[in-house]
Amino acid sequence: MVESRNDHQRSTAVKRGRFGCLCRKEDFFPEESFKSWNSYVKALGETKMRLKDRLTTRSNGEQEVNEMRDRSQYQMKKTLNWWDLIWFGFGAVFGAGIFVLTGLEANRHAGPAIVLSFLVSGVSAMLCVFCYTEFACEIPVAGGSFAYIRVELGDFFAFIAAGNILFEYIVGGASVARTWTSYFATLCNRNPDDFRIFVPALAENFNHLDPLAVVIPILIGTAATISTKGSSRFNSVAAIVNVGVILLIIIAGLMHANTENFTSNFAPYGPRGVFTASAVLFFSYIGFDAVATMAEETKNPGRDIPIGLLGSMSFIICVYCALSVTLCLMQSYTVIDISAPFSLAFEAVGLNWAKYLVAIGAVVGMTTNLLASIIGQSRYFTHIGRTHMAPPWLAAINERTGTPVNATIVMTLANCIVGFFTDLSILSNLLSIATLFIFSLVAVSLLVRRYYVAGETSDADRNKFIGFLVMIIASSIATSVYWAVSTGWVGYIPTVLIWFLSTLGLKMMVKPARKPKLWGVPLVPWLPSATIAMNLFLLGSLDAASFIRFGIWTGVLLVYYFLVGLHASYDSAKEVSQAKEEAELKNVEAGRPVVTAVIPA
Repeated sequence: MVESRNDHQRSTAVKRGRFGCLCRKEDFFPEESFKSWNSYVKALGETKMRLKDRLTTRSNGEQEVNEMRDRSQYQMKKTLNWWDLIWFGFGAVFGAGIFVLTGLEANRHAGPAIVLSFLVSGVSAMLCVFCYTEFACEIPVAGGSFAYIRVELGDFFAFIAAGNILFEYIVGGASVARTWTSYFATLCNRNPDDFRIFVPALAENFNHLDPLAVVIPILIGTAATISTKGSSRFNSVAAIVNVGVILLIIIAGLMHANTENFTSNFAPYGPRGVFTASAVLFFSYIGFDAVATMAEETKNPGRDIPIGLLGSMSFIICVYCALSVTLCLMQSYTVIDISAPFSLAFEAVGLNWAKYLVAIGAVVGMTTNLLASIIGQSRYFTHIGRTHMAPPWLAAINERTGTPVNATIVMTLANCIVGFFTDLSILSNLLSIATLFIFSLVAVSLLVRRYYVAGETSDADRNKFIGFLVMIIASSIATSVYWAVSTGWVGYIPTVLIWFLSTLGLKMMVKPARKPKLWGVPLVPWLPSATIAMNLFLLGSLDAASFIRFGIWTGVLLVYYFLVGLHASYDSAKEVSQAKEEAELKNVEAGRPVVTAVIPA
C-alpha cells in the first residue's frame, strides 16, 4: 500500500533525525551530500548544475502552507485572533527605537524635525505592511518574508533574504536587550552604564559587556517555548499597561512644553538630516513582520492578519510622532540625552517622579518587544529549516507545546551573544540596512506575484514586465545614489520621471496574471513600486560603514550557501521528487489514479 502524504512526511522526518537530539550528525546534515567526504566532493563538483536548478525552481503557496509545514512532524497550535495580533504588533514594534534613537537622532541629525523623520519612516513601513499583509493572508506560514520570496523569486534570493532576516532579528533583539539594561538602571536610580562591565582591552563600541542583555532574553525565550497563547496573554496585558504609561508621559510632558524649543530651529540639519534620521529610525518600526510569521498560528488569517498588522502599525505611527513632539517641546534638541532621553528630560524640568514612569514604560515595552522578536525569529528559522537551507533539526515542533523549541533556543542564544558585546549605535545602523533591503525584496515579490504566473503569462507580457520592473528598480537606485552624493535637485527630474513612467507602463501595458483571493494590496502597481523607491531612497541615507558591514555579512551568507545550503536544499528537493515518482509508479502498477505533488521540490 502506498504511503499517504502525511505518513510519508512523518516517516521521512524520523529517518532524517530524531528531533531534539543534539548528538548526531544526521540531525543537522541528513542529506546525501554529507554522508561522506566523497559524497561532499561530488556535490561540490555539481555546484553549477545545482545552482541553476535552485535558481529556476519555484515553490507555490499551497506547498508552503500544507506540505512544507508537515516537515515539522507536529503542527503549531492555531490559538491567535486579531486582538492578539494587534497587541503583538504593538509589542513587537514599540521599544528601543522610540526610547533611545529619538534622542540620538534629534540631537545629531534632525532636531525637532525628528517628528517628520518618524512620519517618513512610518509611511515607508506602512507601505511594506500592505505588501506583507497580502502575502500573509495568501500564504499563512511561519516563514514570513522568506516563504513569500521563495515562492516568487526562488530559493537563492529567499536564502539571501533569510540570512538578512535572521541578522535583522538578532541585531534587533540584542539592541532592545541592551536598552532594557539602560532603562532598568534608570529605574534603580543608577547611570545607564552602571550595570555593564567595561573592558578596555576590547575595541570601542564592543567593550561595555552587558550581563543583563543575556539574562533577560533567556528568561523571555524560556517563556516563549512554553506557550504561544500564554505569551500572547502576557503581551496583551503588558502592552495595554504600556499604552496607559505612554498617555501619562505625553500629558505630563506637554504640561512642561516650551514651544520655542520646537519652533526656533525646527530643522537645524536641513532635509538631509531629516532623511538620515528616517533611515535609522526605520529601525523603530521593524518588528511588524514578526506578526506575519505568526500566520500559521492564527485562527482566521484572511480576517485577523489585516486587522492586526494595519491596525497596530497605524496606532504606532501616531504614538511615535506624539512622543517625539513631546520630547522636543520639553527640551532643546541640543541638550537631549542620547542614552535615556525621556527620563532625563523629565528630570531636567523638575519631574523626577516621571522619569521612573518613563523607565517603567520602557522596560515593559522592551520586554514585550523582546518576546515578539524571539517568537518571530524562531518561526522564521523553523521554516528555513523545513527547506533544509538551515539544519532540519531547527524545524522541529514540540508535540506538547506546539512551539519550535530548538529554533527558539538557538535564536535566543544568538541574541545574547550579540547583545553582550555590541553597542546600540552599531546595532541600529546594521539593522536598518538589512530591513530596508528585505522589505524591498518583498515589494518586488508582490509585483511578480501579481503580474507573472509561469505557464500562463504570455512571453510578450513577461518581457514587458521584466523591462518595467528593472527600470523601477534602476531608477530607484539612481535616485538613492544621487541623494547620497549630491546636494542639487536637477538629477531627481530624470530618475523620478523614469520611475513614474515605468510604473505607469506596468499599469497600462501589462495584463495582471493573478488576483488575490482573500485580501489584496490596493493601488497595484503604484503602492509596491513606491515601497521599492522609498526603501531604496532611505538606504542612500545610511553611512558607508553600514554598507561595508552589510556586504561582509552577505558574503558570509554566500559562502555558507555554496558550501552547505545549496547542496542540502537540492538533496532534499530530489529526495521528495523521487518519493513522488515512486508513489506514482506504485499507483500506476496498482491501477489507482496518479497522485500529484506530495511535498514541494
